[in-house]
Amino acid sequence: MAIREDVLVVGGGIAGATAALAAAESDAKVRLLSHKKSTLRQASGLVDVLGAIPRGGSTDGSGAVSDGAAPADEGSTDQSELVADPLAAIERLPEDHPYRVVGADGIRNGLEIFDDVVGDAYEGGHTDRNALVLTHGGTVKPTARYPQSVAPGLASAEKKTLLVGFAGLTDFDAPAAAAHLDAAGVPFDVDGATVTFPIQFRDDALTTRFAKALDKDQSGVRKRLADVVSEQLDDHERVGFPAMLGDDAGEEVRADLEDRLGAAVFQIPTGPPSLLGMQLEDLLFDALDAAGVRISSGNLAVGYEANDGRIESVLVDQRGNEVPYAAEEFVLATGGLVGKGIDSDRESVTEPVFGCHVPHPEDRYDWSEPAAFGAHAFARFGVVPDGDLRPTDGSGSEEFENLRAAGGVLGGADTAREKSAAGVSLATGAHAGRRAGEEATR
Repeated sequence: MAIREDVLVVGGGIAGATAALAAAESDAKVRLLSHKKSTLRQASGLVDVLGAIPRGGSTDGSGAVSDGAAPADEGSTDQSELVADPLAAIERLPEDHPYRVVGADGIRNGLEIFDDVVGDAYEGGHTDRNALVLTHGGTVKPTARYPQSVAPGLASAEKKTLLVGFAGLTDFDAPAAAAHLDAAGVPFDVDGATVTFPIQFRDDALTTRFAKALDKDQSGVRKRLADVVSEQLDDHERVGFPAMLGDDAGEEVRADLEDRLGAAVFQIPTGPPSLLGMQLEDLLFDALDAAGVRISSGNLAVGYEANDGRIESVLVDQRGNEVPYAAEEFVLATGGLVGKGIDSDRESVTEPVFGCHVPHPEDRYDWSEPAAFGAHAFARFGVVPDGDLRPTDGSGSEEFENLRAAGGVLGGADTAREKSAAGVSLATGAHAGRRAGEEATR
C-alpha cells in the first residue's frame, strides 16, 4: 500500500527544503524524500543570489558594464561582470534562465523563507545589494546572505586585517590569501600568519575536530589560542580565522576570542567538509521538523507510476523492494550534474527519476569549451520548465500535470559562473512548493 501525502518533494538540498517549507505553508501534508546527505556540507554556507554575469550574458550582447554590475578582477580568467544588485540585473540574464520564470518577486519570496528559517544567524536581509565576503582563496565574493560570524570581515569595512591559518591545516593558507587580497587592491591593509593550534591533532583531522575543542574549551584552548595570535596581532583591528571557531557554542567562542584579543574576530568560509554549510543544513532541517514536514532519507527514488498525464507515486528502493510514495502534487529537486539529479553517459543526458526531457547537443564534443572557465554547455544542462516550473518535453508541452522542478535540476543557469546556485534553489523552490501546496489543497 502506497504512503500518501498531499505534496511529495524529491531531494533534500536547499531547493527541496525550501519547496517543502513553502508547500507546508498551505497546510498541505508534505513529505521530503532524500537519498543522501545534502551537498550543503560541501558548500560555503553563503547564499549567493546573483554575483556575476558572464561576458556576453547581457540582453544587448555588448558585454558592457551596466546598472548593478562592476568589472571582474583584472587577473580573473573568468570573463564576467560582478553584480552589485542582483534584482536589478536579472533582466540581463538569458531568456531561459530560471530567474526569468519566477522574476524578482520569486527571488524575494525565496529569500523571505530563508530569512525566517535562519533568523539572526545570518545577515544581509536589510538590503537588496550584495555584500563582499573574503574567501579562503584570497578573493572577494559577492553574496546576498552570510553567517553572522562572517559579517565582521566584509571587504567594505576598511579595517587593518590579520588572517590566521594553522600549521598542518591545508584548507587555508593565510599568508597566500592575504597576498592575493593585497594584489587585488582591497581597500584595507591585510597580513597573514600561520600559527600552531594549541592542541595537536592528526594531520588529516577535519575542521570539526578543531571546532569541538573550542566549543568545550578543551585544555583552556581558547586562551592559549588567543595568546598565540596576540604575538602576531600588532595594530590589526580584526582577525579572520578559517570557519572552525566552534559549532554548538560558536558565538560564545568568537566573543571570547574578541575579548581576549581586543579585536573583531570573523570566520572565513572554507571548503568541504564545510562547518558553515553543515550548520545551515541543521537550520533548514530544524525548520522542516517545526513545520511538520515528514522526512524519509537514505533510500533512492528509482522511478514513478503515472496515469493519464499525472504522476501517482514515486518508487523508492528500500532493500531491493520498490516502495511507492503517493501524493497529489510532486516537486523534483534532486540537483544538477553534481548532485546526480541530472545523469549522463557518453551518448546522452537524462533526468533519472521521471525521465524528463533534457536538451543537449548530440555531439559530446559540443558539451564543453576548450577554456577551463569557458561557457560550457554542460553547466546549463537541465529540464526545461514552463511558466509554472513544470518540466516540458521536446515539443514544449508539460511532461506531467502535477510535477514541478526546482533548483539545480533546472536548465538554463550556469550557477557556478553566475554565483547564483543558492538563489536559484530558494526562488524556484519557493515557487514550486507554493504552487504544489495550493493545487493539492484547493
